[in-house]
Amino acid sequence: MRLQMHSIHFDADQKLKDFIQRKADKLETFYDRIVDGEVFMRLEKNDHRENKVIEIKLNVPGNQLFSKEHSTSFEAATDQAVEALRRQLKKFKEK
Repeated sequence: MRLQMHSIHFDADQKLKDFIQRKADKLETFYDRIVDGEVFMRLEKNDHRENKVIEIKLNVPGNQLFSKEHSTSFEAATDQAVEALRRQLKKFKEK
């Protein structure tokens, strides 16, 4: 699956991008007609520990799925966002 990666307020290293790509590629096992996706990695400037935000937007035929998660690390936020998208894909597929 082709993903566009955007890092906001910081520069993401290649290991993080590869991690997100691997996690997102696993979504294709649930629904193989995903067109493409966009990932926004944002570092919020606040006093909370959970200042890392991942937003994933997937384009599927006739619809768009979206997930936004906050966490203490980008990896944890990615896991949560991918899990939310997995549930959305299962629901979408059942329709």
